[in-house]
Amino acid sequence: MIIIRLKGGLGNQMFQYALYLQLKALGKKVKIDDVNGFVDDKQRDPALNDIFGITYDKADNSEIVEVTDAHMDLLSRIKRKLFGRHSKEYIENTGSFDKSVLEMEEAYLNGYFQSDKYFTDKDVIEQLRKDFTLKPDEVFTSPASWELYRQITQTESVSIHVRRGDYLEPGVVETFGGICDTDYYKRAIEKMLSMYPDVEFFVFTSDKEWCNENVSGERFHMVDTQEENEDAADLLLMSLCKHHILANSSYSWWSAWMNDDPQKTVLVPTRWLNNKENNDIYTERMIKV
Repeated sequence: MIIIRLKGGLGNQMFQYALYLQLKALGKKVKIDDVNGFVDDKQRDPALNDIFGITYDKADNSEIVEVTDAHMDLLSRIKRKLFGRHSKEYIENTGSFDKSVLEMEEAYLNGYFQSDKYFTDKDVIEQLRKDFTLKPDEVFTSPASWELYRQITQTESVSIHVRRGDYLEPGVVETFGGICDTDYYKRAIEKMLSMYPDVEFFVFTSDKEWCNENVSGERFHMVDTQEENEDAADLLLMSLCKHHILANSSYSWWSAWMNDDPQKTVLVPTRWLNNKENNDIYTERMIKV
């Protein structure tokens, strides 16, 4: 059996679910542990069902204990003391695609697996497009959302995602901080204007103050849906934009992936992380600026 540890925010969970479907398509017995990845992460919860109505096979505690060699009976503890622990846990230490993950028969997969190389099967991609569908009638409840929907669908719209917040906190800023800075957004905006002179920019962020100072102008619209389920509303609106300027964020990544228009332009930073390579997160459709 293979068990995938669900963890992180919505975008990360979408990558883990994509791997889950790919492994199932390869004939593996796969389940998801949607408990242990959130025990020490009080800010996040399993979100796939709440946002998309997705269900999956859940691993129970006995199955997790078995694959990680975590039995607590006396005999098992003695064996571990004498012979070491024989856990099948695979910990993703880099951001690079690892083909061996798709070849495993027994494992506890602990990582983010942020690459479309982990889900290349055409049927899997088709299933993901169905599973990750958000319908305006089911998501939007506020007049603000419907007005943004009208503007985005009727203009040469570009989403700009600005992720700050937790990216500035100690322990996180070392990995993600300083990449999508003012210069990056300036370069990306100028490139979009050179390609599409009539664009309208829609800014998605939790740091509106910073964006008003650094990512603003006559053609810029600060998105505020006033929705209780803001994650779903923002993700849907971002995906409906014609083109995208991404932050180094999996949430950004999926908003552009959900837009399957072959004419879209997706601009991304030249590096994704500060402390390790993550080059396999880039797709063929992305342009580094």
